[in-house]
Amino acid sequence: SMQCFPSLVLALSSLLGALALLQLSLYLRVPSRYGKHEERLCRPRGRLSARCAWFLQELPSFLVPALLLALRSPPRLEPLGCRLLCCLFCWHYFYRTFIYPFFTRGRPFPLQLLFFGTLFCIYNGFLQGYYLIYCAEYPNDWCTDIRFTSGLFLFLLGMGINIHSDLLLRQLRKPGEVTYKIPQGGLFTYVSGANYFGEIVEWFGFAIATWSLPAFAFAFFTLCCIGPRAYHHHRYYLKTFTDYPKSRKALIPFVF
Repeated sequence: SMQCFPSLVLALSSLLGALALLQLSLYLRVPSRYGKHEERLCRPRGRLSARCAWFLQELPSFLVPALLLALRSPPRLEPLGCRLLCCLFCWHYFYRTFIYPFFTRGRPFPLQLLFFGTLFCIYNGFLQGYYLIYCAEYPNDWCTDIRFTSGLFLFLLGMGINIHSDLLLRQLRKPGEVTYKIPQGGLFTYVSGANYFGEIVEWFGFAIATWSLPAFAFAFFTLCCIGPRAYHHHRYYLKTFTDYPKSRKALIPFVF
């Protein structure tokens, strides 16, 4: 059966951190070319509907940890803290795989980005699942540790912000519409990237609750990946809408 190799966890986590810096260098000045930003750049040829693309891309992040858990003999059910942390990760990706795609009204998604996104979800799903299922060691009272409780609070808060912001974005468009409008309500009152802010808070909460290098590497990757996108969204709104609220920040309320 599979065993824990700490050197593998360290190598994969370090590579994830390097990929985060690569993402930041690639997309800090020029946005990733999908959605509202693709019109100013060359259009990719191959596309898939947003619903199919999001489903296929996010699915490995749910299936890979589930498969790792199924392959472990005997199954890992203790301690409770470890089980809950694994469930949190799978819970997020259950929503992103089986619920979110069927409500999204986004534009067709470039196949090239879908391919790399899917590879990342396989990679990260393996890293987080492998660590939690085969390597993580937590005391029996981890569920009462301040790191777990505060991290869980941030995770749930971030997930709530993310889901609520996605709902507000969907309500901006009627079925079949592809035009962009100014987001209103919720945290969008303060930031242009409310949905991104929620997801960043969510994964940093997960990292604190897990207190592990793989989780912190993933949170850092999330920040470097979607943080710049929130910045480019903010610039897009300011250029496109003359009545866009000037008090809004790009990502962090009252700061940036």
